[in-house]
Amino acid sequence: MNSSSSSTITLRPFRLTDVDDFILWARDNRVTRLFRWNTITSKEEALTFIREVCIPHRWRRSICIDNRSIGFVSIFPGSGDDRCRADIGYAIAASYWGQGITTKVVKMALSQVFLDFPDIVRLQAYADVENKGSQRVLQKAGFMKEGHLRKYSFLMGDLQDLFVYSFLSTDSIPEDP
Repeated sequence: MNSSSSSTITLRPFRLTDVDDFILWARDNRVTRLFRWNTITSKEEALTFIREVCIPHRWRRSICIDNRSIGFVSIFPGSGDDRCRADIGYAIAASYWGQGITTKVVKMALSQVFLDFPDIVRLQAYADVENKGSQRVLQKAGFMKEGHLRKYSFLMGDLQDLFVYSFLSTDSIPEDP
């Protein structure tokens, strides 16, 4: 399924009724291979995950095309002395890769997150050094590549190198071409 120019792309909170759409991308290893959570394998797991993780999350939004969930964007705000920064994470169904949708929704998230969390001045993202698509998304959304974090984090049992990117509340979101 591909988007068309007439499709409406939105970000909204998850709903339990998203379960059938959610499981389509949450069970795809191509999508979940870089997640910190396990691939969803059943409708029951999907319902539980939406109910216990997505819905109560402070800022996890469903990426929707014509109100059907095709992925997510999450913001993880810091607290205490780290309240000035937050991490962003995202994923989208493989059938939508390469269409500019993820860049669009990251820009949409940027326009909202600094309003929702006024203490945040820095939004940071991590991209696996092999994940060229995510690196392009961040660059096109206006994030600045800050560095290469060698042997930074375990993912699926392997120690990974990551690139770190940042976007400041004073940065400008690039216009769409």
